Amino acid sequence: MDLAERKNLLEGVDARTRLAGSNKMEILLFSLGTREIFGINVFKVREVGQTPHITKTPNMPRGVEGLISLRGNVIPVLSLISFLETTEQPSEHGKTMMVAEYSKRTLGFLVHEVDRIIRVDWERVKAPESVLSTNQGLITAITELEDGKLVSILDVEQILANAFGEAIIVDIPPAKVDDDFSLFFADDSIVARRKITEVLDKLGVKHKHATNGAEAWTRLQGIAAHAQQIGREVRDEIRLILVDAEMPEMDGYVLTKNIKSDPRFSGIPVVMHSSLSSQANHAMGKAVGVDAYVAKFDPEILADTLRPMLER
Repeated sequence: MDLAERKNLLEGVDARTRLAGSNKMEILLFSLGTREIFGINVFKVREVGQTPHITKTPNMPRGVEGLISLRGNVIPVLSLISFLETTEQPSEHGKTMMVAEYSKRTLGFLVHEVDRIIRVDWERVKAPESVLSTNQGLITAITELEDGKLVSILDVEQILANAFGEAIIVDIPPAKVDDDFSLFFADDSIVARRKITEVLDKLGVKHKHATNGAEAWTRLQGIAAHAQQIGREVRDEIRLILVDAEMPEMDGYVLTKNIKSDPRFSGIPVVMHSSLSSQANHAMGKAVGVDAYVAKFDPEILADTLRPMLER
């Protein structure tokens, strides 16, 4: 890596870290050959270019086109349109490939073309209503452009689960906690909430959850207010908070800042659990005060991270 590349990398990390706590996200807009506009968090995209030769291999899951060699690494290539229900025939698809990193896994995503990068407030990113999309479960959020057009943000965690299956959770020893112990978590992905719940159930921990950051903060404030009314500490009600990084309306960075700046939540650790697994995102989590950062989704690592915090 030459000096210019190092400079660009460092500037990218600094820019991402500055976004932490701003409740803003940068979205790369792309199309799949239909009229619908899609988006993906820029932080997950490593590069974009023309689709290289793809080696077809037998017994690939549905939607997986094959494998490519990228700088000495063999990675799977997925055709995103294969996972979506659409009555519109794509005009053309697959001439462009986005290389993305999810949960320490590098993948190629075939798209029609990419457009541009926009910066939006998470407050403008909303959970989709069921009437807006036939791809229920695959669209995790909707935002609106200045011209009124809607952007659908894909739930890549659900797409990867559909393609490769969900992580298998083996036997996880229970944590040594009191019966009244409770953990609160927030995640907008259906598949993530399901897997987190499985881990917590195996740990023997009671839990409550929210589906986005704004809902989580509202519920946490309500829990804190109730605890004050009955003369208890909030940490007697909730012993640990687990947050996703990307969530509609309020991201995990702002949620963490809110928690850490409210003295009522003093002594309650916050763990960030995200498919954004790069060092830049670890730095963003550290900048807002998270006590630990865990990349999705390895159930054993998640359990091993939570257990000492639960038992202390």
